Amino acid sequence: MLNFEAEMINTLRLLLLPFSLIYGLVVVIRNKFYDWGIFKSTSFNLPVICVGNLVVGGSGKTPLTEYLVQLLEGYKIAILSRGYGRDTKGFILADPQATANSIGDEPMQYYRKFPQVTVAVCEDRVKGINALKATHDLIILDDAYQHRGVKAGFNILLFEFAKLKRQQLLLPAGNLREPFIGYKRAQAILVTKVPGKLEQEDKRNIEKQFASDWKPAFSAIQYHQLQPVFNGESLSLTSLPKNTVVFLLSGIANPAPLIAHLKSFCNPIIHHDYPDHHQFTRPEIERLQHEFNKENTKEKIIITTEKDAQRLSAMGIEELMFGIPLYFLPIKIEILAEDKLIFDQKILNYVSSYTRNR
Repeated sequence: MLNFEAEMINTLRLLLLPFSLIYGLVVVIRNKFYDWGIFKSTSFNLPVICVGNLVVGGSGKTPLTEYLVQLLEGYKIAILSRGYGRDTKGFILADPQATANSIGDEPMQYYRKFPQVTVAVCEDRVKGINALKATHDLIILDDAYQHRGVKAGFNILLFEFAKLKRQQLLLPAGNLREPFIGYKRAQAILVTKVPGKLEQEDKRNIEKQFASDWKPAFSAIQYHQLQPVFNGESLSLTSLPKNTVVFLLSGIANPAPLIAHLKSFCNPIIHHDYPDHHQFTRPEIERLQHEFNKENTKEKIIITTEKDAQRLSAMGIEELMFGIPLYFLPIKIEILAEDKLIFDQKILNYVSSYTRNR
């Protein structure tokens, strides 16, 4: 059955290849028009750091943005996002009334974790930066590498380790937003989600994919203690019995690393899997609750991601989930020791190079 599905996917990719060629041509021409100045790209007189990727979803932009906030503490920072999945339009500043519905799940996560940081959303990044620049030392753009209307001073491009080890195709046959050569617009490249110990052969093979001036840094996911979505105390995965039944609820692009991590502590994993940024409905949560209650064991728990927890919190389901252990698993990005100093210093040097921040 799995082989049949794989063959079907490969056949579909082949059928879509002509459309990928057309898409790629359009993207290349668009980028050239920005490079030649035919299309306007606006620069600003304060540090603008762009976090992005070439592949649709799942590369770790959110934890890297959080890493930058901690690296650059002491500066007045604003995070500007498009606010994907929100049901509002235009420029909005996050405030105590904000929810994942009004500003998006990732901006809501930033707002809750970093009260000292301004969080804003706007589809028009130039308009958003203009609204923020007078009162901030620097701006971090979340997922804006293809937003060529802004000329960021420092672009950090993320690549997921597993995806660099296999062939990648342009949309719609694959997941690339633009041709791979687009990495040359970046000032720093970070390979994310390195599993376990980084083998030197893997490292060399990945480095060969980039020109010598774009030597990538490498990073891994660091998992922290489980946190309650609503009420309760933090919980360590190591404290769960090995036979604990985990109901995993996720609406993220690539849940595979999370599943692998959970399986090292508990088994089985019953996965309620939804697309990235999925807006959960009450019937979906009721179905999860029903399956959880039907499970005939005391050792059971519901785990979700921190991003998904933002959407769950906005649903008004606290009463529905009363008495059910519902937790999210926070993650952080950890730059490998041999790369951390150089990676950090590039960013710090860029920010401090602006006269207003010296």
